[in-house]
Amino acid sequence: MLRIIAIVFVVAVVAVMAGGLERVWSFFGPADLGPVAFETLQRRTAPNDALACPTGLCAANRDVTPPVYRVGADGLRQAMARVIASEPDVTQVDSAALTDRYVQRTKWMRFPDTIVVRYIPLDDSHATIALYSRSQLGNGDFGVNKARVARWLDKLSRDVPVAQ
Repeated sequence: MLRIIAIVFVVAVVAVMAGGLERVWSFFGPADLGPVAFETLQRRTAPNDALACPTGLCAANRDVTPPVYRVGADGLRQAMARVIASEPDVTQVDSAALTDRYVQRTKWMRFPDTIVVRYIPLDDSHATIALYSRSQLGNGDFGVNKARVARWLDKLSRDVPVAQ
């Protein structure tokens, strides 16, 4: 039994050295978990996701209600692009009408998380945002997704005025 464990360990080390952790995690599926429809989103049963959603958009329970920002949706998107550019290991994987999708990898183990950001225009000079961050792997995420959503919203609120 010890010999089998040792062989599995050696094979794992060789796989990591040969292809990197990102390649190892790809055996569990693509890093990008794809788009979401916020209106019909169903949260995971495992505690490895986080949702920021304005009142009335999401049927799912949210962790955070984002503020209304004193800028139009395009300006909010530009400001969020600056926030995301300040983050390590983030890759944009898709961009559509007022929705962007990213993969951010954790620092040490390179676990991929998919983040979907939707910009919601309220009028020409006000907008809000919806964010859904979820892990590809694991039953729990040690609060990484919830911390990311809070951090990104905090950075955004420091860059863009919030409506009172």
